[in-house]
Amino acid sequence: LFCSPGGWQLSRERKQPTFFVVVLTDIDSDRHYCSCLTFYEAEINLQGTKKEEIEGGAEVSGLIQPAEVFAPKSLVLVSRLYYPEIFRACLGLIYTVYVDSLNVSLESLIANLCACLVPAAGGSQKLFSLGAGDRQLIQTPLHDSLPVTGTSVALLFQQLGIQNVLSLFCAVLTENKVLFHSASFQRLSDACRALESLMFPLKYSYPYIPILPAQLLEVLSSPTPFIIGVHSVFKTDIHELLDVIIADLDGGTIKIPECIHLSSLPEPLLHQTQSALSLILHPDLEVADHAFPPPRTALSHSKMLDKEVRAVFLRLFAQLFQGYRSCLQLIRIHAEPVIHFHKTAFLGQRGLVENDFLTKVLSGMAFAGFVSERGPPYRSCDLFDELVAFEVERIKVEENNPVKMIKHVRELAEQLFKNENPNPHMAFQKVPRPTEGSHLRVHILPFPKINEARVQELIQENVAKNQNAPPATRIEKKCVVPAGPPVVSIMDKVTTVFNSAQRLEVVRNCISFIFENKILETEKTLPAALRALKGKAARQCLTDELGLHVQQNRAILDHQQFDYIIRMMNCTLQDCSSLEEYNIAAALLPLTSAFYRKLAPGVSQFAYTCVQDHPIWTNQQFWETTFYNAVQEQVRSLYLSAKEDNHAPHLKQKVREKKRTLIVWD
Repeated sequence: LFCSPGGWQLSRERKQPTFFVVVLTDIDSDRHYCSCLTFYEAEINLQGTKKEEIEGGAEVSGLIQPAEVFAPKSLVLVSRLYYPEIFRACLGLIYTVYVDSLNVSLESLIANLCACLVPAAGGSQKLFSLGAGDRQLIQTPLHDSLPVTGTSVALLFQQLGIQNVLSLFCAVLTENKVLFHSASFQRLSDACRALESLMFPLKYSYPYIPILPAQLLEVLSSPTPFIIGVHSVFKTDIHELLDVIIADLDGGTIKIPECIHLSSLPEPLLHQTQSALSLILHPDLEVADHAFPPPRTALSHSKMLDKEVRAVFLRLFAQLFQGYRSCLQLIRIHAEPVIHFHKTAFLGQRGLVENDFLTKVLSGMAFAGFVSERGPPYRSCDLFDELVAFEVERIKVEENNPVKMIKHVRELAEQLFKNENPNPHMAFQKVPRPTEGSHLRVHILPFPKINEARVQELIQENVAKNQNAPPATRIEKKCVVPAGPPVVSIMDKVTTVFNSAQRLEVVRNCISFIFENKILETEKTLPAALRALKGKAARQCLTDELGLHVQQNRAILDHQQFDYIIRMMNCTLQDCSSLEEYNIAAALLPLTSAFYRKLAPGVSQFAYTCVQDHPIWTNQQFWETTFYNAVQEQVRSLYLSAKEDNHAPHLKQKVREKKRTLIVWD
């Protein structure tokens, strides 16, 4: 089905051989890239007979008549590796040997191909030959984690334009169905790969079928999100789909059904991304209105342009996910540590609680995979880890300076380009091609039957020769993942009024006046302090200051002090909703059972009795988060203190104490 997605059909014409790559996904979510080279050969039983019957029943000798009907035949190479140009050359060489009747055994070509050792990633090069006068080169990327795109991303923007590609980008991130159609199977493969690579560092985890056969069109009614490509022949069959975004690669349009609400990137990131893409794809736009424009700005060559576009999206994800590591939570109470992302804390601190785009992204399967893959604090790092940890502030500074922005984009593009092309001096390559017009020859013998036993025998010989070759493995360099700056608001609208040093000083002074029983000064500063508590920094300041007074054994309050502290606690807790970060409430929790007042001899009232009606206390996630954080702190203190302590008996005592503490928590 996948070798001939349009269906197996005889042809009356001698057609050119075609090549495209089909992607199949197995039950373990591993992808298999199937390169298909399809050519047409004459049907032998329709090539005529030595004798023909003519009118009158007489028989005369005749020549073999030219074939009138041709049947497709496919050579398919299946691999877990994605090297489409090498696969095209290898299959093309097998076809060339067949069609030009070269004196080379097809069995030896196939055996050499199957036994070829592919080097591990890390920029390794390998020259190889299938034994037909060819000289080919495999070039591995520096990092497996970075997608290899060639020119497919630049081609997608050329076909659909900036706005349409951004719409498709938002669609796949928010788990909508996306369908491409084109008259070219290879263009479908390239477009699907380009769209998926724009998601990096996220990985697409739903059905991904760049070329869908005609017999499987019912898959388009699947309830799950997908990225699928179909041939334009079936255009009329797909227009009835009501919940699918359809992109016409040949016409350059996309169709979004009315029932789909497509969430957009939050501002100002959307405008910045559009502007950056315009400057890269249309460099003349900025000077188009100048009375004396400079000489025409040349576009980068297509491979570098491809990487510049990808660099823009890398910068976008670095800004979207800035500080994500500060919201990762390592849960160590299971047999294996579990990494949990504190989504509500992230959204709350970024000021994007009501933004449906980022909320959908963080709730999606792609982000769940991102957390499990990139969450561990010790692993191999790549370009994105450095970008999100160290470069976000630089990106923000460049917002209003196009020259600096383009310079940074090109620096990133150079790194992406070097990942795919690590060796500037590529070795000379040569792959024989079929003679021009060979597919138009009148008489060509059918493709011969391959001797499978002979192929296996030759493969075993090649494997035996390669036994002494160094293993094609690469030791991953692991390191501590840089945490980068903490989460900051994406909108840059955190009011400096509430978070200024002066406002924090108001909160500190008010608390000091309360504990010093300066009632008049407290009454004057309390309204300003309550207003300041609308800001996160002031709320944090309150918990810090109250914690200091607990340490000083100043937790027993008189009635007036108790009322003032309760008012400040209530003001702080009213903003800790289920969609806000929980750190403040968690910090206040032990304080509510520390401060109390005497109502009568032997009767005490604790602060928690006056703050227990807030919705934060009924949120299950708050209690889980607080518990896991406490366990993490206990583990940290255990290991950090153990590292500094060299006395074994004392260390064992500490371990026993910590274990008891954890059991109490549980």
